[in-house]
Amino acid sequence: MNRFTPLSSLCLSERDSDLTVALGDGGRKKWGAFTDDVAQLASVLKASPAQKWALAFEDSYLFATAFFACAHAGKSLVLPGNLQTGALTELSIHFNAILHDSRVAAPADIASVSLPLSDTHSTSSLKLEAFDSLALTLYTSGSSGEPKAIEKSLFQIQEELNQLEAQWGAELEGTHIQSTVSHQHIYGLLFRLLWPLSAGRPFQYHDLVYPEQVVAKADKQTVLISSPALLKRIIEPSSGQYRAIFSSGGPLPISAAHSSQSCLGALPIEVYGSTETGGIGFRQQSTETTPWHLFSGICAQLDDVGCLQLLSPYIAPEHWYQTADLCELYDNHTFLLKGRADRVVKIEEKRVSLPEIEQRLCQSNWITDAASILHQQDERQIIVAAVVLSAEGEKMLAETGAGKFKLMLRQSLREWLEPIAIPRQWRFVDAIPQNSQGKRQQQAIEALLNRTQ
Repeated sequence: MNRFTPLSSLCLSERDSDLTVALGDGGRKKWGAFTDDVAQLASVLKASPAQKWALAFEDSYLFATAFFACAHAGKSLVLPGNLQTGALTELSIHFNAILHDSRVAAPADIASVSLPLSDTHSTSSLKLEAFDSLALTLYTSGSSGEPKAIEKSLFQIQEELNQLEAQWGAELEGTHIQSTVSHQHIYGLLFRLLWPLSAGRPFQYHDLVYPEQVVAKADKQTVLISSPALLKRIIEPSSGQYRAIFSSGGPLPISAAHSSQSCLGALPIEVYGSTETGGIGFRQQSTETTPWHLFSGICAQLDDVGCLQLLSPYIAPEHWYQTADLCELYDNHTFLLKGRADRVVKIEEKRVSLPEIEQRLCQSNWITDAASILHQQDERQIIVAAVVLSAEGEKMLAETGAGKFKLMLRQSLREWLEPIAIPRQWRFVDAIPQNSQGKRQQQAIEALLNRTQ
């Protein structure tokens, strides 16, 4: 059994050098090799004048190496939520250089280091010492359309890891971690990477992508870190059973909770929170009204419109934090969620900023104004956009036809937006509905975009 170790001294802990850190198609990654990799990269970073480093990885082992190397070298870490090249380029005003793996295309005009390190880099290693601070910034979709910077301190991250281990550590002893979610976001960063590393639990360094893979990996020595987007697709029973399943990122339908239990052998532990707040509460859903339980140390109250306010050590413990989540409080420890009240929506657990979609559309010479909404189409959710065309756009529409023109609009967004955020349906309109003060009339916009095409 490996004692739970704080992040600040993790790479100095006297663990067996043959202890497995990570698993994958490339073989096992062991503790001794991991700390050597961290020390070598830390030496490279220490010699660089760049202070702010973006981490952009598909491989979780290489990400972990970069994370701890930056921490030990005294560098600031920036975690982009969107790894598309155009998005990284635009975000580059917030960092000096980028660490990445072969699966991520780093922008050509930005200083970068690709992992694993090549033979051209120095083989010297930095003597690792405990670090007492950590400058970590995560970027997530903001209501203004611009990526929103969320800063996290070492204390905040460590407090949350301590809470997770206290809540579930004994239950997960002797397991390893499989995941369907990225480490680039706070949920994956904590649950699939930092918590397992601190507790000495091996993690898979590549994501599971398909339901068939999730079914095949089920056994009592495995914990699944997942999301509703994938759990909703589980329909075939597994021959094994997971020790535990965690789900976060969005609402888990009760049908998916029950099918996960019957097919994978465990009722998912749903975790509610956000990048800004960290973890807020958890539940195992037996009915649609199963209440959420606040994590220990978090206080909650409601504002005048029924949105949740928090006092939490994962944010600023001396100030109440205002969320946009509508809520019903049962008592000091339990509550029921009732939906979001802002314009950052979630589609299959990915945060999608409607203002950003509109902003990207209006960058086009073909468009002078745009509006977008989340639309329910049969059993799935999609983005629908209304656009006001410029004279150039009207000409292009007439020349190419509506079908091809819509494809061209979609293609123009792919440099900036993830596929799920690109509108699936379009309305060409003369104007976006506004009132006499020039403010948008949201009800009229929704009526316009929700009508049958």
